[in-house]
Amino acid sequence: MLKNISSHQLIRYLVGYVFIASALMKLVVADFTGAFANYGIPYPEAAVLIIGISELACAGLIIFNYYVKQATILLIGIMVAAIFLTKVPVLESGLFEFAFEARLDIVMLFLLYILWKH
Repeated sequence: MLKNISSHQLIRYLVGYVFIASALMKLVVADFTGAFANYGIPYPEAAVLIIGISELACAGLIIFNYYVKQATILLIGIMVAAIFLTKVPVLESGLFEFAFEARLDIVMLFLLYILWKH
């Protein structure tokens, strides 16, 4: 089955999966609003809803190969903001701690970049 899937398709499916899972957690789990509030994001309820719906919509577009470049731009913005809010403060604990905590974020940024360039 994987023989017929190109590497670009596989990247699209994997990126889509990660963002669908992330979106569903934001939209279904009630304590995400608290996490957003703790990071100092204004109007955390609205922010969780907007970001969750944006991630879900962009993931769907990427999986079904529609407006991939536009969807990746929005997701790159979300990832950069997430890194600055949640991972950059970890640098106080050291570079290795940051590298460990930000590993998925960094991989997702590179995969989104690949999709954007393709």
